[in-house]
Amino acid sequence: MIGPSGAARVMLATRPVDFRKGMDGLAALVRDAMGGDPFSGTVYVFRSKRADRVKLLVWDGSGLVLATKRLEAGQFCWPKIEDGVVRLSAAQLAALVEGLDWKRVHTARAVGVPAVAG
Repeated sequence: MIGPSGAARVMLATRPVDFRKGMDGLAALVRDAMGGDPFSGTVYVFRSKRADRVKLLVWDGSGLVLATKRLEAGQFCWPKIEDGVVRLSAAQLAALVEGLDWKRVHTARAVGVPAVAG
C-alpha cells in the first residue's frame, strides 16, 4: 500500500460513517464534525458500521485522494464508538489498514536514552 510518511498526521474518526459518502461528503464531515481541515495533508480515517471497511481521505498537494479497503474476514480494530477523534502514527495506520491491532504499535525509544520511571 502507498501510505503516509512517518511524519504524517493521522486522525481516526471514532463514529462510523455512511459509506455512500464520497470525497466531498467526507471532506464536509472532516470540516464540520471533526473540526479539521481536509486540505491540510492530514490523513483522515473512517470506518463502516460493521467495521469491515475503512476509507482514508487525504490531500496530496494537488487533489483529494480517497482510498477504500474491505477486509474479507474479520473487522478493523477500532476505539470505543463515541464522539471524537483519535490521533495515530503512520505505523499505527499501517497496522490498522492491514487489519492488525494498531493499539499494540508503539514508537521505539531512542538508543542510549534511559527510560523515564514514573
